[in-house]
Amino acid sequence: MSERIPLGIAIGPQPVAEWVTQAVNRGQGRVCTYQDATGLIWMSRNDVAGLDVVLHENPHIDWVQLPFAGVENFIQIINDDRVWTCGKGVYAEPVAEHALGLMLASMRNIGVYSQEISWTRPVGRNLLGANVTIVGGGGITTSLVRLLQPFSCHITVVRQFVTDMEGVDQVVSSQNLIDALIGADIVVLALSLTPETQGLLSRQEFELMEPHAWVVNVARGKHIVTDDLVWALANSKIGGAALDVTDPEPLPTGHPLWSEPHCIITPHAANTPAMAKPLLAQRISANVALYMKGEQLIGTVDTNRGY
Repeated sequence: MSERIPLGIAIGPQPVAEWVTQAVNRGQGRVCTYQDATGLIWMSRNDVAGLDVVLHENPHIDWVQLPFAGVENFIQIINDDRVWTCGKGVYAEPVAEHALGLMLASMRNIGVYSQEISWTRPVGRNLLGANVTIVGGGGITTSLVRLLQPFSCHITVVRQFVTDMEGVDQVVSSQNLIDALIGADIVVLALSLTPETQGLLSRQEFELMEPHAWVVNVARGKHIVTDDLVWALANSKIGGAALDVTDPEPLPTGHPLWSEPHCIITPHAANTPAMAKPLLAQRISANVALYMKGEQLIGTVDTNRGY
């Protein structure tokens, strides 16, 4: 019986980092050219046109691995012609940790204190026992719910498909978002960006939220209508916003949010490159190994849902 020839795995675009090649090798993959490949590890989050050309010229490629959980940049070329996988769940732990840090900084007024130049009066609310609403039901939410357990929060998760979640007091449909915002002390956005979730929080939602409530966004900037957030903060409609992502991004120098005392901004740093590389390498190795065996891959993209 002849030995099975390994399937070929290409990596793009050029130049290719050595750690990516090593990850493919650990998965027992054979790194090759686009022309000889059936699988493709695509490492650019922005070079959509380049990927489109590669796939058009090499229709035999039947699997594409994208580097990040969000696939909104690629949605126009994602279809059912091949299997698509992404970094879904890969970065959940560091992003959840960052979200928890922003939640504590928000509730305990640390962001405002850090900008003071003299002693001020004590301000803040407890995360302990707080009403927390998390929008999104994926890996970040699962990790964040676990991290929140010592704080005895009342946790509501808003997601597209209602199902029980461990550690969550209440799971509601995305159609009931407004109900979940009312009474929340803090609202965390941890969901995929799709046409349906763009502009999820606007003036209407901010007007219904508690005046002390903070919004924490570790998902995508376009979930929030930025001009409406500026209005809500300027008019004390909400307590504040802690943003790891913005729209536009990067946020321009001189934008009103930079000077808003009740706005904490981190530069899309919930998952730094140093954190991401070993996590993504593990996912690449795992998926290459599964692909070589013809088994179900991890983090498949649902072409109908767009994530």
